[in-house]
Amino acid sequence: MTHQTPAFALDNPFDQAFFKDPYPTYARLRRTGPVHHITLPDGSPVWLVTREQHVKAGLTDARLSVNKAHSRNGYRGFSLPPALDANLLNIDPADHIRLRRLVSQGFTPRHVERLRERIIDAANRFADRLTDKAEADLVKEFANPLPLAIIGHLLAVPEEDSRSFSRWVNAMFAPEYPGHTAEAIDRIHHYLLSLISARRTHPGDDLLSSLIAARDDGDKLSEDELVSLAFLILMAGMENTQHLISSGLFTLLRHPNQLEELRSHPDLMPEAVEELLRYAHPNQMAIRRFPIEPIDIDGVHIPSGDTVLLALASAHRDPNRYPDPDRFDIHRTDKSHLALGQGMHYCLGAPLARLEISTALATLLQRFSHLRLAVAEEHLKWRASFRSHALKRLPIATK
Repeated sequence: MTHQTPAFALDNPFDQAFFKDPYPTYARLRRTGPVHHITLPDGSPVWLVTREQHVKAGLTDARLSVNKAHSRNGYRGFSLPPALDANLLNIDPADHIRLRRLVSQGFTPRHVERLRERIIDAANRFADRLTDKAEADLVKEFANPLPLAIIGHLLAVPEEDSRSFSRWVNAMFAPEYPGHTAEAIDRIHHYLLSLISARRTHPGDDLLSSLIAARDDGDKLSEDELVSLAFLILMAGMENTQHLISSGLFTLLRHPNQLEELRSHPDLMPEAVEELLRYAHPNQMAIRRFPIEPIDIDGVHIPSGDTVLLALASAHRDPNRYPDPDRFDIHRTDKSHLALGQGMHYCLGAPLARLEISTALATLLQRFSHLRLAVAEEHLKWRASFRSHALKRLPIATK
């Protein structure tokens, strides 16, 4: 008889203490076992994988599908309209390989490098907002608008439309009333359709035009694939980048010696960004997966069709993988991490994300020599989400 390791069944472990600091919860879960059967805040039962070796293996396990069609009894989490769902996060090979081959034509190093001066200019423009204020919210004035400006450029959003586009995007991530998110997504969907139509008629030197023109042996992106990928670029290019800028600065403010070292030696910024991706990446979980057959993870049996969450943030603090994992150290020798994915689902926009984050932080450190928190750390408010560890506001003083 095969020995089965029991899974640890828990009610929802995501409480207010978790929202403020999730890492003690992850440490407790890792010590207790590698896999836990838990209940999410919405009542959904899921399997949570917490140790680095199993999280990393799960990211490339072909038996763990990202396609919701493999969910037993239907996926209970939030779902996009079908026309926005045909993107790289929700499909398995060979469709994924086909789409990735086409989409990668718009994410060449040449495309990303051509954005460098635009990102620098945008970072300085938004930093100007902070100069004349005794206190400012870095999230609102800098971290949020910077990635949106770059994504707006990539998607060829005309200047006269940028205010409405920004309002819809903000509503999608921070709704003000029930139904606000769905309403915002619907507006963005129809707006993206109009952008694609305009770029088909008048192509430009932008990513959206590159995606429309992408061909591979006669193959091309369908209309749904185009709009879904444009929506994914918006989502992926906004959410994690803006939060890592704010959480990255917050982390540096908590480690003033390393902040000053970066200010004096800006060539160290790429190393600092890699450590921030491990230590402070806002994305807590990889996208949900569904076993296409019964699987075992370290002896824990998981039925086919159940929902599996791979806890990236827990993996990044696993002491069996990283020496002294709760220590932030820009000189850490081993800077590998899972923040940008692994294998087939590695983030196509990773070079752009790194460029935006490094430029944003370097601009802040060089422009403001007296940068500091404007409130006591215990007064900071964090988003009440088990998926994203992110600050609602980051009040800073620059003088």
